[in-house]
Amino acid sequence: MTTYKIIRYFASKNVENAEVKTGLSLTEAQAHCQDPETSWNTATSPAGKRRTQLFGEWFDGYVREQ
Repeated sequence: MTTYKIIRYFASKNVENAEVKTGLSLTEAQAHCQDPETSWNTATSPAGKRRTQLFGEWFDGYVREQ
């Protein structure tokens, strides 16, 4: 079975991209990335706003695991 992982991508070259979740189905990965809390410009939660303050622009994307 093909699985996917969520990567948090940061626009800043000073911040390393981070692996957030692993072992997801394609449907789970797509659902995660459609959540408004997974992007700097749509997040409204305190955690999302704080992440943006600390690190600048960011978003979650998914890639196939190997």
